[in-house]
Amino acid sequence: MRITFIGGGNMAIALIGGLKKQGFSMAGVQVVEPFAEARERLTASFGVRSAAAVDDVALACDVLLLAVKPQQMREALAPLGGRLGGQLVLSIAAGLRLAAIARWLGGHRRLVRAMPNMPALIGAGITGLYAAPEVDAAGRAQAEKILGAVGATLWVEDEARIDAMTAVSGSGPAYVFYFIEAIEAAARGLGFDAISARRLTVDTFLGAAQLAAQSSEPVATLRERVTSKGGTTEAALCAFAECGVAEAIGQGVLAAHERGQELGRRLGEDAC
Repeated sequence: MRITFIGGGNMAIALIGGLKKQGFSMAGVQVVEPFAEARERLTASFGVRSAAAVDDVALACDVLLLAVKPQQMREALAPLGGRLGGQLVLSIAAGLRLAAIARWLGGHRRLVRAMPNMPALIGAGITGLYAAPEVDAAGRAQAEKILGAVGATLWVEDEARIDAMTAVSGSGPAYVFYFIEAIEAAARGLGFDAISARRLTVDTFLGAAQLAAQSSEPVATLRERVTSKGGTTEAALCAFAECGVAEAIGQGVLAAHERGQELGRRLGEDAC
């Protein structure tokens, strides 16, 4: 499988690094990246071919992976219109729908939309995937191999579910960091120094997440096991309930979902 990345930013670096760790030959990877410093870094780090613009060599690939910012996508795809053959086009641009990408590519429909999240940078991400009807099993396998190099994958059969995934897992790491910040601050308020507060908080999140991942029981059951009647944990959870924390989290996820849908509509607009 030959892969050409359009864009050489952090997520492209994570994917290339993940593929390399899995033994994928870097001779089959190319990157189109306008910034010379980034091209030099990619070539030095991975030994991949890099180019400042799309050329015939870059188009001689099986998979074209779109890793540019959504706001830059239409401009980035302009040189590709009418030049594609049977390549699979895989987009990791948040919010940007396949209909817009297909239109900007002159009607190319062999498309997959993916939503990775930030932990992909350390190989611990989860990526939502949606394939257009024109993508066969081989194309889906190619997309899963690439995104699976940086974590778990989950396919959906309705593109709208990718917007929902964006609100849950795409934005989700920020929600976790928000909680970590709040608990760290509370720990410092109780007299712990910054290093100890961070260690206590982060290790608690890591351990609890690993326990939830390894347990077959509902998370609610695990929570109940920590919560003794009349104890300290119950006091904290009652305070959370009085402040409406669970409801606020739900409202936040819904707000992210609505914003994602709005951005998808706006980003896909053009003069056509």
